[in-house]
Amino acid sequence: MPANQFGRYVWLVDTLRHYKHLSYKEINDKWKKSGLSYGDGDDLPLRTFHNHRKAIQDIFNIIIELDPDVKGYKYHIMNPRELEGNNFRSWLIDSYATLNQIQADCKLKDRVEFEEIPSGNTWLTLFMQAIRENKVVEITHQGFGKDYANTFEIEPYCLKVVKRRWYIIANNPYYVWLNKKHKGEECYSPRKEIRAYGLDRISEASILDKTFVMKKNFDMKKFYKGCTGIIPSDDPIEHVVLRAYWNAPDYLRTLPLHESQKELESDEESATFSYDVKLTYDFMQLIMQQGDQVEILEPKKLRDQMRNLAKTLTSYYKD
Repeated sequence: MPANQFGRYVWLVDTLRHYKHLSYKEINDKWKKSGLSYGDGDDLPLRTFHNHRKAIQDIFNIIIELDPDVKGYKYHIMNPRELEGNNFRSWLIDSYATLNQIQADCKLKDRVEFEEIPSGNTWLTLFMQAIRENKVVEITHQGFGKDYANTFEIEPYCLKVVKRRWYIIANNPYYVWLNKKHKGEECYSPRKEIRAYGLDRISEASILDKTFVMKKNFDMKKFYKGCTGIIPSDDPIEHVVLRAYWNAPDYLRTLPLHESQKELESDEESATFSYDVKLTYDFMQLIMQQGDQVEILEPKKLRDQMRNLAKTLTSYYKD
């Protein structure tokens, strides 16, 4: 499918998401100003409009129909929860809608600046195909802190994006074999079989003519439950309470550190938030990013960890 055609579908979804209810005439008027028409400001033919609706349902599972409860033959998204409950779909539509606007309006081209994104996008299409076909992939991967790259096979389960980096969540057959071989040995520490591999750390990748069956008990949401980044953990979920000062409360209200965030109380000077998370390195980094505007209240062990980190940081700046 041509990119501009996909963009037209996204435009229709995004327009109805924004305006809630629109007649065909209102949609057509906005279409002519969108810069995406098939000619210079041409109408959106009714037949083409209905074809777009059908394609949107097939691709996104989003249903656009007339709303019988609204006067004036207004179209709306019948199942908005498909957007609200799917982070990837919502992110994709938001991203493409923005790209549509920039491409359609040449005046914006030099007035919108994007952050540079790591080059892992190179392997996205390959891994999507491998996931769809349940095919084993051979990769050459060099993790951070490693002196050299290794080549090995993985069974790709899911793709995940965190902090502008793409990761493939995959089962490693070698570690499965190793764990079975040394099972029960007293000095052996079992390897994590399902891991996250950064796509920007992969230099080579090829789909093999081998299929795999995903582990029946694997669930992406459960795998990352309580986690705040890309590092999974078997640690228990713990209750964290922090106090935010100055401008931090407003930032946390608009961009929560984790989906479990709750605001417990607030006054003119601060606000108190709670989280149910695993105390991973990723969570520690999130707290550190807030600088001197947040204070950990509980649990005590996390408060002690932050105190030790603060002491280490202070030691770096001694004259």
